[in-house]
Amino acid sequence: MEENRTAFGRMPDGTQVDQITLRDGAVMCRIITYGGAVRSLIVPDRDGNPVDVALGFDTLEDYMTQDKYIGALVGRYANRIGGAKFTLNGVEYPLYANDGPNSLHGGQVGFDKRVWTVEALTDSSVILSLVSPDGEEGYPGTLSVQVTYTLSDGTLSIQYRAACDRDTVFNPTNHTYFNLSGHSSGSVEGQYIQLNASHYTPTVPGSIPTGEIAPVDGTPMDLRIARPIGARISEPFRQLELAGGYDHNWALTHGQHRGRCAWAWSPDTGIAMDVITDLPGVQFYTGNFLAGCPAGKGGAVYGNRHGFCLETQFFPDTPNQPTFPSCVLRAGEQFTSKTSYGFGIADSAEGL
Repeated sequence: MEENRTAFGRMPDGTQVDQITLRDGAVMCRIITYGGAVRSLIVPDRDGNPVDVALGFDTLEDYMTQDKYIGALVGRYANRIGGAKFTLNGVEYPLYANDGPNSLHGGQVGFDKRVWTVEALTDSSVILSLVSPDGEEGYPGTLSVQVTYTLSDGTLSIQYRAACDRDTVFNPTNHTYFNLSGHSSGSVEGQYIQLNASHYTPTVPGSIPTGEIAPVDGTPMDLRIARPIGARISEPFRQLELAGGYDHNWALTHGQHRGRCAWAWSPDTGIAMDVITDLPGVQFYTGNFLAGCPAGKGGAVYGNRHGFCLETQFFPDTPNQPTFPSCVLRAGEQFTSKTSYGFGIADSAEGL
């Protein structure tokens, strides 16, 4: 076994789960093949001290027990599909309803619960793959997926590739919970966030979009200027009340052209994170329901709002929303997308 690949545990059926360690100078990332999950991401703070900025667990059993998608690759469809069904080419496809009446993050056994295959491995990159058979979780077509994690120049890049033998819908993401003060440091409400988005998609109860792409002007959803995550999170604004905080999709200003999506910063450590993507949306989620998961690495307690996610994506419920950017992957076509999380040090909330 390669030097940077070690056993992490075994599935109930005996399948081995490995841990991959990627290195780039002072930056290090650990990924497990269960769910392709980012288990740790260590970057230097303003004093050069290592800080683990990703929430994670010490055992495979804890990953299998938790239901927060911590660190995981998500698919076939990230986020929610309303009514757990969609119609494609005139055919209705029922899905598994695992979030009330809706389907969330791929259904009962999504990509987050699969053991990925290591296709290639170097000191700074790994290619993971899986095959999702025709009809899995209700989705049409046999889908072949490759995800490449690369650590370079202080940046963790995630490259997605996929192809299917039938027309299908596809919306992958990564569900890492970040805490730029350190995974065990508690609330992220004092950390800063900025989103390059002038519009977002409001939801009804159950977090299904209304279909509107609404302006953020004059609302707590306006994060175009860097501000503390907790600055307006508890205001009596209906969208925040429905979700218990931020858990919404923002329509990125750059659309489906590669560009800066988000910026985040911890005044405690000085660590700043710059997110770049070619996907049209990002789900900014403030870990409103983290409480109740197993103890994290080193026994850390992960409570509500102890981490935040920046899940680049197509919009939620896109297969049922004809005005949203299409997520249809046609048979024989190649899906490619890339999201990068770059780390550095900032002295103030300078933003994008």
